[in-house]
Amino acid sequence: MRMRKDPYALWLYLMKLGASAGCHQRPDRSFFFHGWQFPVCARCTGVLAGQLVGIPIAIKKNITTLTAVLCCETTMLDWSLQYSGVKKSTNKRRLVTGLLGGFGLAVIYVNIIRFVIKRGAKT
Repeated sequence: MRMRKDPYALWLYLMKLGASAGCHQRPDRSFFFHGWQFPVCARCTGVLAGQLVGIPIAIKKNITTLTAVLCCETTMLDWSLQYSGVKKSTNKRRLVTGLLGGFGLAVIYVNIIRFVIKRGAKT
């Protein structure tokens, strides 16, 4: 329980967790809260939030895989435009496109699970 008493230890733990998830954690591409950098960048923050919101929605609603892929494509388009130097991305745009991408991934995960379950029920 030492981490609860030591906010720096908790922050370090979360930063290591974010790094192990594959996030680059660049400060210029991250949000800060009361001086503490988020453990993942703005885009990864959006992806994680999109997945958290997307899974229950995808379970309740039947969203097509095409819609999910289009959501994911917005993230890839933003990244491609930024990487090629055509358009500079902002943290707000990274967050929004990350939300769409995370939502799309969540829908794809749920659709794959539904497919496997239906496939297993037929055999």
